[in-house]
Amino acid sequence: MRATMPILATLATLFAGSAAHATVTVAIDLSTQHMHVQSAEHTYDWPVSTAREGYVTPPGTYAPTNMVVNYHSKKYDNAPMPHAIFFYYGYAIHGTNEAKNLGKPASHGCIRLSTANATTLFNLVKAEGAAITISGTPPGQAPYGAVAQNDPNAKKGFFQSIFGM
Repeated sequence: MRATMPILATLATLFAGSAAHATVTVAIDLSTQHMHVQSAEHTYDWPVSTAREGYVTPPGTYAPTNMVVNYHSKKYDNAPMPHAIFFYYGYAIHGTNEAKNLGKPASHGCIRLSTANATTLFNLVKAEGAAITISGTPPGQAPYGAVAQNDPNAKKGFFQSIFGM
């Protein structure tokens, strides 16, 4: 029992330190094409650009999985993705030089924002961590998953094809 006391004290200290560590909340609304950022000391509201028709920005709640200051897309012609915050497979929040498209769907699925705002967000998330929430439906588009569920020609999933569902 005495041997476990120092371990428990160490764990308590570690968890107490991480609880005091603030987390940035990043809320992306696909309906309005805006991002709301809240940190311990700052609040921001920025226009963004998410998936255009035919592509998807996945709704849900995520944590950053990787952060890269100067990334280039391996999938889309080496396109620049400055201050990329990856959160789900190849999806990221990153800066764009196409500021004219902010405020409307225009991407292949990533969440684009101005390069200055991407730098600010990157630094906040690097310092504090983040919880990223994506919700809503892009203007003029069907809700995520609705097209596949209602399309008789859509590919069936593994269990659907095996069991004829």
